[in-house]
Amino acid sequence: MEAKTPPLTPREVVLELDRYIVGQEKAKKAVAIALRNRWRRRRADEGLRDEITPKNILLIGSTGVGKTEIARRLAKLARAPFIKVEASKFTEVGYVGRDVESMVRDLVREAVAMVRAEEEERVAEKAKEAATERLLALLSPLGEEEPQALDNLRGLLLSGGLDEREVALEIESAPSSGMDFSSMVGGDQQLGDQLSELFGSMMGGGKTSRRKVMKVPAAFEALRVEEARRLIDEEGAVAEALDRAQNEGIVFIDEIDKIASKGEGAGGPDVSREGVQRDILPIIEGSTVYTKYGVVRTDHILFVAAGAFHISSPSDLIPELQGRFPIRVELDSLTKGDFVRILTEPKNSLVRQYKALMATEGVDLEFTKDGIMEMASTAVEVNDRTENIGARRLHTVMEKVLEELSFSAPEMEGKRVTVDRDYVRSRLSQISANEVLSRFVL
Repeated sequence: MEAKTPPLTPREVVLELDRYIVGQEKAKKAVAIALRNRWRRRRADEGLRDEITPKNILLIGSTGVGKTEIARRLAKLARAPFIKVEASKFTEVGYVGRDVESMVRDLVREAVAMVRAEEEERVAEKAKEAATERLLALLSPLGEEEPQALDNLRGLLLSGGLDEREVALEIESAPSSGMDFSSMVGGDQQLGDQLSELFGSMMGGGKTSRRKVMKVPAAFEALRVEEARRLIDEEGAVAEALDRAQNEGIVFIDEIDKIASKGEGAGGPDVSREGVQRDILPIIEGSTVYTKYGVVRTDHILFVAAGAFHISSPSDLIPELQGRFPIRVELDSLTKGDFVRILTEPKNSLVRQYKALMATEGVDLEFTKDGIMEMASTAVEVNDRTENIGARRLHTVMEKVLEELSFSAPEMEGKRVTVDRDYVRSRLSQISANEVLSRFVL
C-alpha cells in the first residue's frame, strides 16, 4: 500500500502539540521526527523499505508531566492505531495474567474499529438511502405502489411525522453465547472472543435473525447499520486495518520502570520482572503475532515507553531491551509558571473546561490572573510537601476550589462568579496549611 498525502512536518506537529501540552519541547521534537520517519519509510525504495525500522522512544519523567498526553495526541495527529498499556499488568509466561502479545492484538482491534468507522462514514449516504427505502416498504400499506403515495410517506418519514409509529423488523445478529469469557481467562480478550464464538456456534450456529418491534427512529438506525455493513468490503477493511497496525501502529507502554530489576542476584519479584522484559523483547524486536483478524508482524510498529524511574534507572532494564529504545528523552519537571500556562493556554485548558461546564447552568464563571496564580502556587506547594503528581494536582485543587459552586450552580442561573486570589484562599487556606489534611484532600 502506497503512502498517502504527506503528513504534517515535524515543525507542524510540534505546533499542534503546543495547542494541548505545555513545555516538554525535547519530547515533542522526538515524537515529531518519529512520526515523519514513518512517512519517509513508506516512500523509500521497496528494496530498503523493510530494513528501515522505527526508532523507539523512552520518555523519562515524573507522573503528570505529559508523557501519556504527548503519545496520545501524536496518534490523533497521525490518525494511526494507538493503544496504551501498562507494563506492570503483564506477567511472565506461565504466571496468571495478560501475556505480552495481547498488546498487539489490542492494537489490531483498534485498527479494525478505526477502518470500519471510516468505511461506514464513506458509505453513510448510500446506507441511509437504502435504509429509508426498506423502512418505506415496511410502512407502506399492503399493495400500495402509487408513486405519489410513496412520496408523501417519504416526506412524513424524513420530517419526523412517523416517529411514533412502530414497525416489526428482522434483525440479523452474529452467534454469541451471551457470556463474557475474557474475564474468566485473565482478561485475555483474544481468547475470550474465540471461546464466545465457539460456544455461540455450538448453541445456535451461524448468523441468526430475530423479530423485534421498535419505533421508526430506532428501526431506521438498525436498518442503516445493517445496510452499511452490507456495503462495506469486510475483507478489504480487515486487510487495510492489518496494514495500518503493522506499519503505522503506535504502542505506548507506561510504567516500564515497574518491571526494571534492581541489580544482580535479585530474587523474588525481580525474577518475574526480568521475565516480563524478556517476553516483551521479541515483540519490540520484531515477531509474528497471530490475531483473530490475521497474522501481524511487529517490526515496524512504533513503541513509546515511559516511566518515572524514581527508584530504578533505565540501565536497570536488561541490555537487550535498552538497545531497542535508542531515543531517550528526559521530561522537565513542572514549575509554577508551567502550571499557570497549563491552566490557561491549551485549547482544552482546565479554566476553559470549567467555564464551559458552568455556562450550561447559566453561570458566568471568570478567573482573574491572581486567582490562577494562587491555584498554581498551591499546586506547587502541595506537590513539594507531599507526593509530586505533576499537573494532575491542578485537577484536585480546582475541584476543591469550585466544589461549592458546582453544587449550588443550578440555583445560581444568571449570576456571575469571579475566582480571584481571595476566593481561592478562602477555600484552600486551612487545607493547604495542614500537611496531614492536604495529603488526603489535595
